[in-house]
Amino acid sequence: MNHKLHDLERRFERLTLELSNPEVLSAAEKFQKVARERASLEPIVNVFREFNKVGKEIEDNELLLDEKDEELRALAKEELPGLRERHAVLEHELKILLLPKDPADEKNVILEIRQGVGGDEAGLFAADLLRMYLRYAERQGWKYEILSRSESGAGGIKEVQVQIQREGAYSWLKFEGGVHRVQRVPATEAQGRIHTSTATVAVLPEADEVDVKLDEKDYRKDVMRAGGPGGQSVNTTDSAVRLTHLATGIIVVCQDEKSQIKNYAKALRILRAKLYEIEVEKQRAERDASRSGMVGSGDRSEKIRTYNFPQDRLTDHRIGLTRHNLDAVMDGDIHDLLVACRNHFMASQLEAEAARSEARI
Repeated sequence: MNHKLHDLERRFERLTLELSNPEVLSAAEKFQKVARERASLEPIVNVFREFNKVGKEIEDNELLLDEKDEELRALAKEELPGLRERHAVLEHELKILLLPKDPADEKNVILEIRQGVGGDEAGLFAADLLRMYLRYAERQGWKYEILSRSESGAGGIKEVQVQIQREGAYSWLKFEGGVHRVQRVPATEAQGRIHTSTATVAVLPEADEVDVKLDEKDYRKDVMRAGGPGGQSVNTTDSAVRLTHLATGIIVVCQDEKSQIKNYAKALRILRAKLYEIEVEKQRAERDASRSGMVGSGDRSEKIRTYNFPQDRLTDHRIGLTRHNLDAVMDGDIHDLLVACRNHFMASQLEAEAARSEARI
């Protein structure tokens, strides 16, 4: 591990020098490529340098234990436990940072939320989840755009697709995929009984044209009049677009825009994302046969979280996390949840990597 980290540090230093090279500065594309690679290495190099610094402090303090000066020995003895603990934490961070990167981590996200079981209340909960993620995006300063939205009764949502634009958004949101369950008294319930409803969330990395080659012959395009509310011209012109991918049977419908061209462009983005997800999942399965046995794989059929309003409690079933203040959660205060999920699944991946290494020895 140490040899690899030294190589990464040297690479980081070379890239830093390149950024001041006039030839690189004058070529925008090359400058962006170098800057992007340097930025990707900076976190691990910073941790590695602190790891080495703390290691040197441990060595110096261990030498002081042999000093004749009793006060110096006592001071060194007092500082060593904290330094060793910090060194172990940094070593663990380095192991996580060295894990194989998900090729989709740096991509934008297409977030898909669907009404699940529970009728109108499920649609209302889907709308609440949409607001939660959009409020989180706003808190983070991320941009977003509604690509497609189909409303249900009582102001709920049947299905919605949202593009969240921020490099690295997928790495933060990818563990949100699955079944979200709510337990509360619905606004539609006159007798005050607690209902259980669900909504499903899918988190798709947005695919570029270079990621997914999509020819017109690969799908069927149908145009139709949009249904539902949307203004004077939405229901009177053939603005809605439905794309059917012939090989997989995936269907995408976009009808929010008055322009057929805009709906077509949005539908293509959603279709590319869905096809890219299929390809990425296939590659992961081929690379890691044990993946299907991992807890919390992100499968959208898996119940990942319960929002219990009578007890003001959220429970993430995959990582055993419980927190309160659901009002804040539904207003987008979920960063601690995302951090906890990332840390949990990175630690699980680290354990799996260690087990594979031991099996090879």
